[in-house]
Amino acid sequence: MRKKKVHHEEHVDETWLIPYADMLTLLLALFIVMFAMSKVDNEKFKSVQENFNAIFSGGSGLMEEGEPSLPVPQPGNSGDINEVAENSAISSNVLEDNKMKEVKDNLQGQIENGGYGDKVKVELNEGGLEISIQDVVLFNSGDAQVLQGVEPLLKQISHMLKGLDNEVKIVGHTDNVPISNSKFRSNWDLSAMRAINVMNFIGSTGEVQMGRMSIQAYADQKPKYDNSTSDGRAKNRRVEIFIVRKYSAPTKVNGN
Repeated sequence: MRKKKVHHEEHVDETWLIPYADMLTLLLALFIVMFAMSKVDNEKFKSVQENFNAIFSGGSGLMEEGEPSLPVPQPGNSGDINEVAENSAISSNVLEDNKMKEVKDNLQGQIENGGYGDKVKVELNEGGLEISIQDVVLFNSGDAQVLQGVEPLLKQISHMLKGLDNEVKIVGHTDNVPISNSKFRSNWDLSAMRAINVMNFIGSTGEVQMGRMSIQAYADQKPKYDNSTSDGRAKNRRVEIFIVRKYSAPTKVNGN
């Protein structure tokens, strides 16, 4: 009987594994170098450099001391990401404050020229720019309709706010004398409607987008002056136009 020939399987050529392993090693080395270059900490870079040389142990180190190496970014050149972000925030902070100071100075000049110096106050504080207008300038007693005589002042305020993209709050206040008539049931209603009408007028000028504005009403709950005197009550009856800061105030704010 003829014996069947036994076919031996050919051995698979595995010589390709050597260059493949070398390629992976080089890729790993490349990623380590790229990681090191992205850092500004020289101590960390030195540690990575030692690990890099360990990969090629048995041969001459590619990045041994005294030999040329890849350039390491210095802190003075590229800077740390956190430091850059912090500096950017500081720049925005100062820029916003300077804009508000400019608006404040311009408004104070317009207010003095218009004869409103004792009835309209402008203050720059930690919260933002506050324009406080006594009710006698804006409304008749017990009413919420904006007087025509004050419209030029409100238009000037609106025009100056055009250069700012901050949120604008219109806040109504009254004194502690209760009101109850056919138009308003309480000081809450009066303070709210006065804030709404001032907001609507500013929005109608087209200088300030309505989406940037909101109203608040506090009636007599947040007095700044003594309600036991007629002068204090007159100052407490006010509408505030408040431009809210987007960034924290600088360390020193000139509120005068």
